[in-house]
Amino acid sequence: MEINTPDRLPDLSREAQDALLRVARASIAAALRGEAYVPPEGLPPPCEQPGAVFVSLHADGDLRGCIGMVRTLAPLAGVVAHCARAAALEDPRFPPLGAEDLAHVDIEISVLGETRPLPPGVLPRPGVDGVVVSRSGRQGLLLPQVATEQGWDGKRLLEETCVKAGLEREAWAHGARAEIFQARVFSEENPRTI
Repeated sequence: MEINTPDRLPDLSREAQDALLRVARASIAAALRGEAYVPPEGLPPPCEQPGAVFVSLHADGDLRGCIGMVRTLAPLAGVVAHCARAAALEDPRFPPLGAEDLAHVDIEISVLGETRPLPPGVLPRPGVDGVVVSRSGRQGLLLPQVATEQGWDGKRLLEETCVKAGLEREAWAHGARAEIFQARVFSEENPRTI
């Protein structure tokens, strides 16, 4: 069965994407100096709209931190600044970035579209759909690009999202809530949109 609902992605110009990447890098740099950071005024209008975001940091092609917010009413630029700082210093999977590391880190931003329930009998589209699985206070999320990077099909993407949530692999088929979303993904190293 095909998913025939339209993708619900925020419209971000290249100018807005570049501005958000600058905000992310400036926020991390300020945090590494022990300073607070507030995004500047005069950013392109999409940067001031509410938005859900994940900021991923890569060093030599390897993940170095990834933190995000799925639901928020805060302006996109502020959410990017917050998540970039957290990805650099608070991702429990990695040691905090040091000042010397920042020059070697590539920043990738995923601006999330709306989540919607995964219809029964439908699998997410690898490289197109991100997945959120939740049950009993546990939640896991994998971004759309993860399935492509790992070579997973839709079923494996669901299973791995369950595992990330601390649930059994088949929880998505046995009562857990599965939602999908799309994301506008862009980075400093490889400007692109998924």
